Amino acid sequence: MKYHLTNRPNREITAREEIQRILKNGKYAVLSLCRDNEPYIVTLSYGYNEKTNSLYFHCAKEGLKLDFIKVNPHVCATIIEDGGYIPNECGHWYKTLVFWGNIKIISDISDKRDGMKILLNHLETDTEVKSKKLDAPLSMYENMMVLKLEILEIYGKAGR
Repeated sequence: MKYHLTNRPNREITAREEIQRILKNGKYAVLSLCRDNEPYIVTLSYGYNEKTNSLYFHCAKEGLKLDFIKVNPHVCATIIEDGGYIPNECGHWYKTLVFWGNIKIISDISDKRDGMKILLNHLETDTEVKSKKLDAPLSMYENMMVLKLEILEIYGKAGR
């Protein structure tokens, strides 16, 4: 699938390095899910794995987003780098990524731990906190869900 999302090519972000920078620096993504023609949007913090071009999320074992994912794993999502409104210019500084992919629920404990490592390395700066979470008993991983979103297509746009 190929989308053309802007009629202003001068705003399109095409440099892979800039797209990677936004993915690496972002802290949350807004996921759009759909089941039986019913939309649902959820905002989640994430960890980015550059090697697999994937985002990792964690959540409770039950919930609406999981109900949607089980029915339809195809998602559209966005990450926004918001520089804020520009007073007296009636403008807004931003960079945004819109991407499509497939999201899956990870069930293997070892894969969950790997996903949490990616997520914590992306978000957490305190090594003690990271170690404590990653060295947690297996029961912690059994009581959580880890999700992996494989990015299939990505588009960037910047504005000022």
